[in-house]
Amino acid sequence: MRSYQDPCGVARALDLVGERWALLVVRELMLGPKRFTDLHRDLPGSSQNVLSQRLRELEEAGVVRRRTLAPPVAVRVYELTEWGRGLEPVLLHLGRWGSQAPITTANQVGVTSLVLALRAMYVPGFEGSLELHVGEQVFRVTASVEVLEVTRGTAERPQAVLKGEPGALASVFFQGRELGAAIAAGELEVEGDPAAVSRLIDHLARSAA
Repeated sequence: MRSYQDPCGVARALDLVGERWALLVVRELMLGPKRFTDLHRDLPGSSQNVLSQRLRELEEAGVVRRRTLAPPVAVRVYELTEWGRGLEPVLLHLGRWGSQAPITTANQVGVTSLVLALRAMYVPGFEGSLELHVGEQVFRVTASVEVLEVTRGTAERPQAVLKGEPGALASVFFQGRELGAAIAAGELEVEGDPAAVSRLIDHLARSAA
């Protein structure tokens, strides 16, 4: 890897995760382990050779590790080390800062990006529990006055269940589209209390888009 040859902590961090695709690999692993094929699918702009190189560099730096899941799965996955997981607040702050830049691509937002954006763009004040279905993936959204947590799995007695594809959800969460309009268009589905979903939306900062 190239080095800035600068003792500053920022420069040393960029030595490790500043190469193209490196931080996006970290982003994709933030919600849990993934196979190489999963990473390549979720980072469609990367070539297999470049992705392999980034993973190898991140592994050598101690940010990522490989392991084999226990039988009967027995597949090799990549996951963040404890040190690598320390990049989470960096990614959340960077995502919130970057949300003020205009969107210059027509590509859809990914599932991991959407989930991390919920945490990054949360404005304190909402309290409640929702279940979020993003495509085929399920998450529980739990908010206190100060913190919003999004983790994989179903929610116990959620106030509402919200279902949709990433693009439709992002348009309502961050881009000002009305929840009712998305529901009427058949792009989103709400079970339970729609007002709970609206209250969450009211506590999400809008992006520049």
